[in-house]
Amino acid sequence: MHTVGELLRQWRHRRRLSQLDLAIAADVSARHVSLVETGRSRPSAGMILRLAEQLDVPLRERNRLLLAAGLAPRYAERPLDRKALPAAWDAIERVLRAHEPYPALAVDRRWDIVTSNRGIDPFLAGVAPDLLVPPVNMLRLGLDPRGLAPHIVNLAQVRALLCVRIARQLATAPDPGLTALHEELLAPHSGDAGQPVESEIAIPMVFRFGGRELRLFSTTTTFGTPTDITLDEIAIESYYPADAESAAYFTAPGAGR
Repeated sequence: MHTVGELLRQWRHRRRLSQLDLAIAADVSARHVSLVETGRSRPSAGMILRLAEQLDVPLRERNRLLLAAGLAPRYAERPLDRKALPAAWDAIERVLRAHEPYPALAVDRRWDIVTSNRGIDPFLAGVAPDLLVPPVNMLRLGLDPRGLAPHIVNLAQVRALLCVRIARQLATAPDPGLTALHEELLAPHSGDAGQPVESEIAIPMVFRFGGRELRLFSTTTTFGTPTDITLDEIAIESYYPADAESAAYFTAPGAGR
């Protein structure tokens, strides 16, 4: 089991900061950072959280730092439902409903779909039933040959984009479950990494259903200053039509249905 100092050093290296860089950002001495990392000084909960804030450590991992120091965890992890987090659940549903008729969904840190709006329903027709058994994983739904993959025209580009996003996510917050998904769904297609992904918003996902192409681009929304682990790990993926023809699919009565 790692000590709190070892864990902080790992996060500092992950963020590519020197002890002096971290000390300046946290307004402490570089010597104190060194003493904490080597275990020669036992940090208080306040100091741990102060350093963790400057290192942009996710809330789940901040609790781990506190536990490693023999201290009580600071952040709760409640289920995302109306009983435990009513205000957050209501906010997510408002965002999803407001985005209709276009698709939007909320996912957790492993890309499991928490909830979605009605805009995604047309995309689920023909998907293998076992892929729709909760928790539905967005990555598996999109990349599995029994899911949406056969309908994605630019699948290699989409895989390349997802490789970039997940690599960035894992660099920010390592997670064994997400790493396993990456190895299962993306690593076997590592050759797609050469696809152009310079501007994420400029690369739409192109779907083909019944000879008709739909071009969509996405944006990601997160909670600004969460104090709950669950909310810290929720992201809302919203999809927009990239051209008039794609918009008509969603807005014209019965179009594409």
